[in-house]
Formats: sequence, structure tokens, C-alpha cells
Amino acid sequence: MSTVIVLGAQWGDAGKGKVVDLFSERFDIVARYQGGHNAGHTVFIGEKKFVLKLIPSGILRPGVEAVIGNGVVIDLAALLQEMETLEAMGIAVSKNLRISNRAHVIFPFHRLIEKMSEARENRVPIGTTSRGIGPCYEDKTGRRGIRMADLFDPESFRTMYDVLAADKKTLADTFQLNEEIDYAAIRQQTEEYAARIQSLVCDTAVLLHDAMSHGKRVMFEGAQGTMLDVDHGTYPFVTSSSAAAGGACTGTGVPPTKINGIIGVSKAYITRVGSGPFPTESKDAAGDLLRREGNEFGAVTGRPRRCGWFDVPLLRYTAMVNGFDSLVITKLDVLDHLDEIPVCVGYKLCGADVHEMPATWRALEMIQPVYEKLPGWRTSTRGIARYEQLPERAQSYLKFLEGKTGVEVGGISTGPERNETIIRPGSKLDGLI
Repeated sequence: MSTVIVLGAQWGDAGKGKVVDLFSERFDIVARYQGGHNAGHTVFIGEKKFVLKLIPSGILRPGVEAVIGNGVVIDLAALLQEMETLEAMGIAVSKNLRISNRAHVIFPFHRLIEKMSEARENRVPIGTTSRGIGPCYEDKTGRRGIRMADLFDPESFRTMYDVLAADKKTLADTFQLNEEIDYAAIRQQTEEYAARIQSLVCDTAVLLHDAMSHGKRVMFEGAQGTMLDVDHGTYPFVTSSSAAAGGACTGTGVPPTKINGIIGVSKAYITRVGSGPFPTESKDAAGDLLRREGNEFGAVTGRPRRCGWFDVPLLRYTAMVNGFDSLVITKLDVLDHLDEIPVCVGYKLCGADVHEMPATWRALEMIQPVYEKLPGWRTSTRGIARYEQLPERAQSYLKFLEGKTGVEVGGISTGPERNETIIRPGSKLDGLI
């Protein structure tokens, strides 16, 4: 049996979808453990492009079971649309997808509440996707949320829904929001949506435990990245769930003792979407080059990503929080055209060295990164599939990152296709997958 967690080592958008899709060939089940349809994974297979928002990337592999865990919040309309799109592309979604009966449900009025919150006077704007993710998690932790299992008890659901809808209507009236919401129509539509997916809903914790007891291999897929974790990220500029490795256990019902390894996914540089501190952001032509060459636009929102240089202190911090066994470095080929490549190797704050990740966003915004510049290789690495075939300076760059972060680089992505990936023989990564 092998059970591994694959998650983002930075702010997300590092290519986890491709990595999970690639590794899925060697696993029986892929389980998503947190987030909602605000996170997107893009996978290229030949000339086909798949954008996954809620469904784990493993669904693209025939025979691999995909699980949406209890830690995920689900917009039923978004889920059904995603299922229909994938099935139209030949993916057997209904056959291989299972959904936790303990996952919470996002309703259309959650989006309204999020917009209201973002626009509130004196609030620091977070830059959310306004898809209702945060308000749904608020209802979850406020113990007034509605879970998938509740949808199939009509009398209880209608009572719970009416109470929740009345709360939201009071909020909307209080803040004088003029957007019309037909709460009764939403309830009816939710019941119709629920009927369409009822056969896929089950106790996925039991499913996963049974699978592992029979020696099946399970991979846990995170959304976003560690620096967006609600506890360990750049709070309050974070997501509303536990994006770090610990979230895999709480988000699926699998105990930590069942986890065999943890794999971090990091770009060869770094990006972030939305507001918040970003110590190594490059706001000049170099940042524009990274954005252009890396096609750094959100898979779900289309928003341009902020771009910057690899941040060693940040990676050391996320390695500490998660316990990475190995790293997959993606988009190495984006750096092919650079004469030199800056790497942040330390932080200074008010002239003094910083040895811990600052807890406040205000301190992080004042960070002065300390850079070392490495020579670029100025030749294409696109599609290289063996480590020894990489240019010597590209190998030196990866060894530098390994030495500074203290985590092996077990995999390197040199393009968006499945086969444009290097797995280093004998690495911890090779042993885990």
C-alpha cells in the first residue's frame, strides 16, 4: 500500500493538476481534500485541454476512482457542469466519481454574501474569486451549514435551508443589497441537482479505509498552496480551508498514520493571484516575461498572475509545515531565455536578518529579499525527459535549490504534456509513486 499527499509548496497554480494526472497512472484512487470550484487544475493530453475545478485530476485516467472529500465545499451547479463537460470529452465521470456525504454545499446566496464582505468599508480586500467559498466555510464552522447528506432528507433539508436562507436575507436587507434572490427557486433547484448525483454520494472515509485495507494505492490532492492555508498562510490573504498537508487527514477522514509520503509542487519561479504580500514579486519587464512565457493566467478566473523569483525562505517554511519528502519543480522551461536568474536566499526586515516566517502580512510586505544570481542556460529544456540531458547550468540551478531548501528535487516538469516530465531514478519521489 502507498498513500501520498500532493500539494502546492507556494501560493498554488504550480501545476499540481499535471503532476497528479501523471502520477495517477500508478494509483487506484485520487482524493481531493479541501477547497471549492475557485481552484483550477489544467491538464493537457495531446491536443485536448482539461480544466478541472472540483473533480480530482485522477478522473482523466481510465479505471482510477476520484473522490471529493468531506473537506471540499461543493457548488452543485458547478459540479454538474464540470461533469457534463468531461463526459462530453469522453471521460467516464459518473462511473468513477464518489462524493462525500459530509461535504458542505455552496448556495447562490453565498456568492452575494462574499461580494458584500469584500466591498465592506474599512475591510482589507482579499481579492477572492467571489464564488461563495469563504461564506460556505463560515457557515460550516458556525455550525449552520448544510451537507450533502442533508439534501436527501427532504423534510430536514427544507427546514435547515429555510433557516439558513432567512439568515442571508436578513444580512442582505441590513446591508441594503438590491440583488434579487429567489430563495424558494434555489431550494427547488438544489433538490433537483441533488437527485442527479445521489448515486455518487457516500461515506468516502469508509470507502478510503476499505480501499487501503485491501492494499490499494491512494493519492490525496490539495487545492491552492500552503501559503494560502487558513492557518499557516499569509493571513488574511488566504483561502478558507486547510491547504497544507494536515488538511488531507481532516478533509478525508484518513488518519496521519496512514500517510506514507508528502510531495510538494513548486514552480522554478513563483506566482500568486489576488492581493497579499509577495516578497519576491517582480513588477518590471522580467515579471512580464515570466507571465508571458509561463502563460500565467488563472485556469478558472483568467486573472493575470503576479510573478517573481524563487523564494528559498518561503519554501523552507512550507517544507517545515508539511514535511516534504520530495519536490516536483515545474515550468523549468519558462526560464530558458534568461541570462541570469535571481533566487531569494534570505529575508531582511529593517536591516536585520529574519529567521522565521513573519506572522503578519504587514511585516511580510516590509521584507527586503536577499538575492543570489545564478547564470541562465539560454537553451531549450522543453520536453526533456531525462535529468542528465538537461543543460549543465539548469542542473546546477536545481542543485542550488535542493541545497538551499533542504528538500530533494525528485521531479522536473519541462512542459505541459504528461510526457514532458523527469522523474529522477532512485529519488524518494520515485519510491513513493
